[in-house]
Amino acid sequence: MAHLQIALNGDSTHPAMPRTPDEIARDAAECVAAGATLLHLHAFDDDGRESLEPVHVGRMLTAVRASCPGIPLNVTTFAEIEPDPRRRLELVSGWTELPDLISANQGEDGIDDLSALLVSRGVAIEACVLSVADAERFVAIGGWDRFERLVIEAMDPDPETALGLIADMEAVVARAGVGLEQLEHGLGAGTWAVVERAARLGKGIRVGLEDVGTLPDGSVAASNAELAVAAKRLVPAE
Repeated sequence: MAHLQIALNGDSTHPAMPRTPDEIARDAAECVAAGATLLHLHAFDDDGRESLEPVHVGRMLTAVRASCPGIPLNVTTFAEIEPDPRRRLELVSGWTELPDLISANQGEDGIDDLSALLVSRGVAIEACVLSVADAERFVAIGGWDRFERLVIEAMDPDPETALGLIADMEAVVARAGVGLEQLEHGLGAGTWAVVERAARLGKGIRVGLEDVGTLPDGSVAASNAELAVAAKRLVPAE
């Protein structure tokens, strides 16, 4: 099954991006109704800042699980939210409401310890590579069967450059014989070029207001659900 993941929120200024637990839960339900099969989430504190604090992550997960029963929920562990690896590990170790998965950026300090902690608590891991160097590190470490899937991310908004980055990262993991399910996404204007190609190749795709605020025709998206509808059209029918 080629998944459609929606990244509802994060480092974005789009006015429709949800921040509170109730906003995220409503938005998530609309995305699932539009065809999303996975949800990628960031929690925010009461001042609207991204947070890994257990209380904020827990409130968000509780709200979204109530609105989207049975949908796997993925929570970010992005180092930019908490740059100190020891403090990040401390915060995540305090989570009492656990996500189904986390996104683990392979180039970040401390990510292996963080992933091992969560695996020990039954949380699955998406291994995320954002550069050729990340992909090379990932294949060198091995033990790929401990991951749920591999997420290949082209973080350059230029469509042509993004496609080149995706192809280069794919080549690294293909040469190594990595057999994990793959999901791909881009950033800004590069998003739709990346996901259109990935969908043609039968890979999972991700869109959402964390990544892109426009539709394939360049018009401004009104919501995450509108992005989900556009992306769903790209996913081959089962």
